[in-house]
Amino acid sequence: MQELKLVNINKIYTGGVQAVYDFNLEVEYGEFVVFVGPSGCGKSTVLRMIAGLEEITGGDMYIGDKRINNVAPADRDISMVFQNYALYGHMSVYENIGFSLTIRHEDPDVQHERVMAATEVVDLKAVLNRYPRNISGGQRQRVAMGRSIVSDASIILMDEPLSNLDAKLRVQSRRSLLKLHQQLKNTFIYVTHDQTEAMTLADRIVIMNDGRLQQIGTPLEVYSKPANIFVAGFIGIPAMNFISGQIEDNRFIAQGFDLTLPSELLAGLNEHRGKEIVLGIRPEHCTLTPNETSGDSIGGEIQIQEYLGNYTLFYLGIGSSAYAARLTENIPETIGDSLEIYPDMSHAHFFDATTGERLHLEERE
Repeated sequence: MQELKLVNINKIYTGGVQAVYDFNLEVEYGEFVVFVGPSGCGKSTVLRMIAGLEEITGGDMYIGDKRINNVAPADRDISMVFQNYALYGHMSVYENIGFSLTIRHEDPDVQHERVMAATEVVDLKAVLNRYPRNISGGQRQRVAMGRSIVSDASIILMDEPLSNLDAKLRVQSRRSLLKLHQQLKNTFIYVTHDQTEAMTLADRIVIMNDGRLQQIGTPLEVYSKPANIFVAGFIGIPAMNFISGQIEDNRFIAQGFDLTLPSELLAGLNEHRGKEIVLGIRPEHCTLTPNETSGDSIGGEIQIQEYLGNYTLFYLGIGSSAYAARLTENIPETIGDSLEIYPDMSHAHFFDATTGERLHLEERE
C-alpha cells in the first residue's frame, strides 16, 4: 500500500484569486488525517485537488512514486463522501451503495457480495430496499460511506460528512467512523470546520487558515504545543486567553496582570525583555486556590457566566481584556461579582507579538 504526498501545491482561480499556497503533506497508508480550519481556509479545495475534481495550479501530487496531477479521478484509486451525500433519490439503498460497481459492469454475483459486505460494516441491512427519502439523516450518511467502501478504494476522502446531522447523531457517527477506519485500515482524509471532530477522530490534524498550512501534528501536539496564535486560539474550547505585555525582572506585566514566571521559562525569555510579547493561558488551566504550579492571582468582575454541567465558564473583565476561566467548583459568585483566580503558569505559552509565532522556550510534556 502506498503513501499520498503533496509537494508545494498551489491553487489559483481565474482572476488571480489564490486559494491554496505552497501546501505540503505526506500521508502514510492507513492514517486518519483530518483537515480543520475556518470556512474559506482552503481545506475543501485541497481535498478536491486530491480527488481530481480541481486542477492543480502548481506543485506535484503523488501516490507512491506515481505523479497523479493529470490522472483522471476514476483512475486515482480514491473515493469521496460529499457533504450532501449525493444519493440518487430514485434508487434504493442497495442500488445507491452498489452504483459504482453497476457502472463498471461488475459481475452481478460479485457486486451483490460486495454490497452486502459493505452494508454489514455500516449497519444498513434492515433498510436496503428503502429509498433515501424514507431513511434518517444518519442512515443517509452511512449509505454514502457504504458507497465509498464498496468501491474498495485505498484512500477515502470525506468533505464535512457529519455537518447535516444533529449533535447527538454526530457523536454517534464519530464513533462509527472510528470503528469503520479500524475495520478497513484504509487511508481516511476528512475535512471539517469542527475542532471537536478533528480532535476525536484524527491520527494527525492539518490546520489551515487563509489558504496556508499552519500546523500538522497529533491532537496532543496541536493542543499542547501550538505553532502560532492562530492555532492556539482555534484549538481548544473555549479559546486560549491572550494577553499582550512585557517581561520585567522575573515577571510578566500587562494591564491588570502582574504574574511571576517560573524560573525554567526566564532563560528562554531573556532575549525578549523590553519587547512586547503575548502570553497565552487556556481557561482550563486556572484554579480558585493556589497550588505548587500556579502563579500569582488575578481578579476581575464576572461579566458572563455559563453553567455547563460539570464545569462553569466565567468571563472576567481584567484591565482591557476579557479573560475566560473554566472552573469545576460550585461558587456563590455570579455576574457583577468580583472573582479571584490563579492561572497555572507551568502551562503558559508565549508568542511573538509581531509574527504570532510560538516562542520555543523549553519543551514541556
